[in-house]
Formats: sequence, C-alpha cells, structure tokens
Amino acid sequence: MPRMAGPFVSLITDFGFETAPASCRGVIHTICPEARINDLTHAVRKFSVRDGAFLLQSAAPYLPVGVHIGVVDPGVGTARDPIVIRAERGDLLVGPDNGLLIPAAERLGGIREARAATNTALFLERVSSTFHGRDVFSPVGAHLAAGVAFEEVGPVVAPDALIRLPWPAPTAREGGIDTGVLFIDSFGNCRLAGSMDDFLAALGPLEAGRTFRVRTDAADEVVAWQPSFGHVAEGTPLLYEDADYDGPGLAVNQGSAAAAFGLALDASVRIEPA
Repeated sequence: MPRMAGPFVSLITDFGFETAPASCRGVIHTICPEARINDLTHAVRKFSVRDGAFLLQSAAPYLPVGVHIGVVDPGVGTARDPIVIRAERGDLLVGPDNGLLIPAAERLGGIREARAATNTALFLERVSSTFHGRDVFSPVGAHLAAGVAFEEVGPVVAPDALIRLPWPAPTAREGGIDTGVLFIDSFGNCRLAGSMDDFLAALGPLEAGRTFRVRTDAADEVVAWQPSFGHVAEGTPLLYEDADYDGPGLAVNQGSAAAAFGLALDASVRIEPA
C-alpha cells in the first residue's frame, strides 16, 4: 500500500469564491500546520452532490494517498451523519453521508471500512448548524492528517448502510447503446454513463473517424469518434474518450455539446453505428 507522503489534504466544496474555503483551510492549518492542502475546486454546482461526487472520483486516483474532505451538503444541520471512509488504497475520505464520497472510494480500491464521525472532541469547540465544512469536516480531516487514529473517529458503519447516489448506467442493445449524461463540464462537454469497455462491447472498434448516429430528445446527428477536439472543425461535434473521466464523452469543438444536443444531467442519449 502506498505510504502517505506527509500530511496531504484535499478539499472539494460548492462554497464558491467567498471566504468559506479559506476558513476551512485555516482550521486545517491550525490543527495540522504542516498539512499540504490541494483545493480541487470550490466551484461544484450549488447543491449538486452528484457533480461533486463525479469530480472527486475523477481526481482521486491522481492524488497522493491522504485525507480527502468533501463538502457538498444541502442537508447540513439535519440528521444526516458525518462519516469517514477508509479506502483500500489507504486514503481517508471525510464528509456527509449523502453519497458524495462513495464513487471516489470505489475508484481508490473500494471501501475497507466506514465510521460515523461522532467524536465531538475532534470538532471545533462551537459547532454551528449551517457550516459543518468548517466546524466538523475540516477539523476531523485535519486531526486524521495529524495522526489521530481512524478508530477514534467514531463507531463502525456497515458500507451497505451508507447512502448511495443514483448513477445512470448504459444499456447495450442490438445495434447500439443507450446511455445518459453523467456530468456536464463548464465547456458543455457531456460525460456519458458507461466505461470504454461498455462502448467497445456495444459498438465495436472506436477508431478515429468512424461515424455514429447520436440521438437525443432534441437532436439526431451523425458524429465521428475522434481522439481529441482539434481533429474536427470548429463547431463540429465529436465522440471521444475523456481523459479526466476515463470514459466516453460527447463534445463540440470550441462549443457546447449540451446546448447543441439539448442535453441536461441524466438526459438520454442513444448511439448506434451510422
């Protein structure tokens, strides 16, 4: 198992560009001054737990083994539990029990153990009802980075008792594949549900220039598979393997596939050889 190279902490939230992320970093540095903090993003779409989960699981394999704090928490202050998950790779993921952490844990080898973060000695002295990112998750993550034992967090929670997010899945059918929009990035590129193996099994070789018919509720267009955006003219759509997601995507070179194909999160996309 890779060793933690010093106290590494990553932080992902939907807090935006106000002072909330800085407050979280301040708490972490106060408890663990030597922590190296990597702000993955604080621009997760507001309240979108699944967007946060997608982004965290996309980044997680490329981060050092460490403590990863996720705060997209529209249920803050309610009965939902704060949790810590130990992944098989050795990472500790800290955040609310709302599905945010599980996809990342699975990409890090799976869930070895989960615990409810109930040990209030690891929280700030005063815990607000609306800012658990600062008052609960950041201090718990910082204490873990500083060497507090995972077992001190709180009682064990069965992995199958953790909340899991609905996640679209592809359906192979004769002559093609039905998939859905898993994530839309700031460029309007649409990550499609399913692995490259799913697409290869349903569609055959995904060679550069091979064309497919892409159908959505708002569009019906022939699109080529290409290795990258610049292989087609500006404004032209393409299917491609997304390096961030390590899965299939639909894009428009220097444009928005979401706009061109009328797509939103979870929208259906049917793909078949042209």
